Amino acid sequence: MSRVTEEHVTTADLAGQAENTEQRKPSQEEAPGPLLASDVTQDLRSHWDTIQAGFVDDPRSAVKEADELVASAMKRLAESFAEQRSALEQQWGRGEDVSTEDLRLALRKYRAFFQRLLTV
Repeated sequence: MSRVTEEHVTTADLAGQAENTEQRKPSQEEAPGPLLASDVTQDLRSHWDTIQAGFVDDPRSAVKEADELVASAMKRLAESFAEQRSALEQQWGRGEDVSTEDLRLALRKYRAFFQRLLTV
């Protein structure tokens, strides 16, 4: 794995260089839609509800599990961005031109996420 510096951290670095990333073409209007697939979001919410309900019986364990869930959600989000970047880089690596539209959609996704991140 490449050495990660604070100035040059990429989403692939955060995702731990997600293996076996599938190539996918961005949909026409991907941003500012959901950051994660609806089934992933539902699973995360369900897990959160379980953690929250367990707080009364074991607060320490609930906080530990909440930390792990947040880390998992962040990792999944980083993997999503890393997959998109990987697909673009594969096209570049084969000498193919990546369309300006694909790049525009990728930048819109980053912008939407960045704006959400700063408003939290």
